[in-house]
Amino acid sequence: MRKTRIQELSLSNFRSYGTFANLLKPDSFHFGEPPIEFYRDMLQLHLGNSSPASISICKVCSRALIIDKSEYHGQTCEGVLPLDGDVIIHAGPATRKGVFPAEHVEAFRLPRLTMVALKPGVWHHAPFAYKSDFVHVLIALPERTYANDCTVLELMEDERIEIGV
Repeated sequence: MRKTRIQELSLSNFRSYGTFANLLKPDSFHFGEPPIEFYRDMLQLHLGNSSPASISICKVCSRALIIDKSEYHGQTCEGVLPLDGDVIIHAGPATRKGVFPAEHVEAFRLPRLTMVALKPGVWHHAPFAYKSDFVHVLIALPERTYANDCTVLELMEDERIEIGV
């Protein structure tokens, strides 16, 4: 019987087989500062003939449960998977370009390790850490969606929404 030894994973010894990233300890270029840090495009998954799925991490720290900005992607779904804690997400139905549907926005508790797929056009933004100092959230989108298909709206004071617990 042939034997093999367990190796510690490294970029050099795994290069022939693929790549990896530690999603709970991201160490790469990112956008933002606490309470929201977005470590974009950490891994790409080529899944056949379609655009590659790109895996990013959004580290969200505890902050006031106030929706003060929202975004949507016109051409793609977004996968959201909290890894090490529960989060609160908001969602609003797709609308005409740039029209925020404040009266229709809803908030949901998303338990850790439960993934949602947001449809194209659905208004959303970075999750809120729920009963935790911070949570790492896996985000699945086509590569560079943040630059190519992301409309972000900063909400005026009278448009902001407070989330009740």
